[in-house]
Amino acid sequence: MATDKPKEKRRAFLRYAFNNVYNYALMGGVAATAALTQNWWLALAGAAVEGLWLMFAPDSKLLGKLAWDARFAAEERARRLAQRQQDMKILSPGDWKRCHALEAKRVEIERLAADNQTFAQELLKDELGKLERLVDSYIDMHVTVARFEYHLASVNFDELERSQRRFETQVSQAGTPADRQLAQKNLDVVLRRKERLAEIQSYVRKAHGQLDLIENTFQLLADQIVTMRSPAEMGGQLDELMDGVEAVRTTARETEGLMQGAER
Repeated sequence: MATDKPKEKRRAFLRYAFNNVYNYALMGGVAATAALTQNWWLALAGAAVEGLWLMFAPDSKLLGKLAWDARFAAEERARRLAQRQQDMKILSPGDWKRCHALEAKRVEIERLAADNQTFAQELLKDELGKLERLVDSYIDMHVTVARFEYHLASVNFDELERSQRRFETQVSQAGTPADRQLAQKNLDVVLRRKERLAEIQSYVRKAHGQLDLIENTFQLLADQIVTMRSPAEMGGQLDELMDGVEAVRTTARETEGLMQGAER
């Protein structure tokens, strides 16, 4: 499910602005002083200041840069890793090992890139971010393929063929127009199911090819990176790979709808 990143980030910053020891200390101090002096105007003033703080602090670029951006990124990565572990439960032991092997290869490439003294580290940071996104996409595709393959395994294709032949015979030999019309409707449903299942099978084949390409490209990068002169050499290969991955993921979203139709 897509998320609204700016709104999600602002909600997190609002939480950071409220849930911190300095804010608690300030609120507690104002409340205690107001109670001891019986000066309730002080309590109201404190509440007003707190309201202004919570209204404007989450939009502060300075606070974000100094403290909150890194915290939000760490929380987001923790959530992504937790979701990744949950998603990977559907994978077979072999696919699970492949996913972890690719992550290990990513770490190796990062180490080799850091050791390459010709790389400008600021440029390198952007390219290494692409590696991590590719690992995430690789795992997402593995999970999607697993779900689609489980669905395909539940389909009795021989029975589907028999149903098609049976309804084709009924269409050609039905005794009444009503019987022929009903047989044609059943035949149309069977043919639509076959068409959609063929699309799912096509996606699975393409996805397997893309998964192999990601693995092979990571292997190639690990071999090449020690002799590269610029992160741009690595970036060109990663950009091409990411384009291919995005095309497959777009097909996956379309195939999701086809699979739902095939289940009806």
